[in-house]
Amino acid sequence: MIALLIRDLRLAFRAGGGFGLGLAFFLLVAVLVPLGVGPEGATLAKIAPGILWVGALLACLLSLDRIFALDFEDGSLDLLATSPIPLEGVVAIKALAHWLVTGLPLTLAAPVLGVLLNLPGPGYLWLVVSLAAGTPALSVIGAFGAALTVGIKRGGLLLSLLVLPLYVPTLIFGAEVVKRGAAGADVSVPLLLLAGITAGALALLPFAAAAAIRVNLR
Repeated sequence: MIALLIRDLRLAFRAGGGFGLGLAFFLLVAVLVPLGVGPEGATLAKIAPGILWVGALLACLLSLDRIFALDFEDGSLDLLATSPIPLEGVVAIKALAHWLVTGLPLTLAAPVLGVLLNLPGPGYLWLVVSLAAGTPALSVIGAFGAALTVGIKRGGLLLSLLVLPLYVPTLIFGAEVVKRGAAGADVSVPLLLLAGITAGALALLPFAAAAAIRVNLR
């Protein structure tokens, strides 16, 4: 399992698996939004939580099609499916690798980009907390979507259409945590709901993704 994780991390860094691409996209969103809506600090502060979460979500989406596609193309996925490692574990490891390459860097970079959007001071901590709690769900849901579309030529658009509706609850509660935190309000309810979504995704979706992969490999 550890060897598989290291392999996927190496492939991600060597083959442009989303590390630099996701961060670059996140940076572009943070830079372009002030240019589009204007430099007014009050306006930017109001929309910053939503914009930062939307940027993180779309940045995670960019590299989802690579989670299983490369392994399917070179036959490695067939070997993994017949290996002693449970296929559910393979899905979990690949989702973890995607999060380490995409979700974790976005979480760490978010406070810096929050400055560009004039995020209120109290919101920075909750921005990091919400992304740390919510981005694992984005990776696991994305792995499930990638499993459904593995083997489909040019399935990236279909993958986006499948995954985006599933991302909506995470987006809503993640942005709400930052919004309430920036305003000094209680964040416990949206934060618990966000954590619940992540816990549910981690518990259920690796099994659903493994079942989808087995069907697609028949």
